[in-house]
Amino acid sequence: MSATRYFDAITQVLDRIRSTQASKLEAAGELFATIISSGNRVYLFGSGHSVIPVMDVFPRYGSCVGFYPLYDPRLMWSNVIGPTGARELLWIERREGYIEQFLQSYPMGPGDGLVVFSHGGLNAAGIEAALYARRHGTKVVSVSSLENARTAKRSHSSGKALPDLADIAIDNCVAPEDAQVDVGRREKVGAGSTVAVVSIAMALVAETGARLAASGHELVTFVSPNVEGVAKDHNLRVFDEYARRWFERGPGPVAR
Repeated sequence: MSATRYFDAITQVLDRIRSTQASKLEAAGELFATIISSGNRVYLFGSGHSVIPVMDVFPRYGSCVGFYPLYDPRLMWSNVIGPTGARELLWIERREGYIEQFLQSYPMGPGDGLVVFSHGGLNAAGIEAALYARRHGTKVVSVSSLENARTAKRSHSSGKALPDLADIAIDNCVAPEDAQVDVGRREKVGAGSTVAVVSIAMALVAETGARLAASGHELVTFVSPNVEGVAKDHNLRVFDEYARRWFERGPGPVAR
């Protein structure tokens, strides 16, 4: 059964992540814990399907204030064709020069971190987000297919792939073609990168949260209402704290 074959394939991907990326996940968790405990921000960025892990980190049950997702509707899709369609999105994320216009609205600077998700690691959107962060003294963690970065032709004018620009380059351990199941055609079916990167994102949340708790930092955690003993207004107060910290810094780049 092809469904079972998919589960077998994606289990192998997750096993490879666990066995080969543990030290990088620990290092990123330590970095993020240091950033958040210092009152700074861990930003998250992705375009196209790579926005999915960004959306899943915060606000999400089990995550905490300190993670700041960056969303741009022009780099997401809510339609297949036409306005906000996938074809239009793919065109924008591959064009150089746009991302700096988007990121100028956010106070990114020394002491902050940026996680960039991009399976291929070659599109302008992810590369230029990393370049922007580095120019502003922000630490960069990438999550992408390192095999794709090694084997695919570089398309950005910098000659760089996303992992080249990262302080910590985490491998999603998915082959460049992404799809996992051979059905007797040239094209496989059943993508693996989304499961891989969402798992990595949650592992980073867990590693960061555990290190913050161990250091005595008070976590402001988004909690399921199914947890006993949690006040009814708990998550409203989480949103309030997120907003307080957001407006405390104000808009625009941080001067170095």
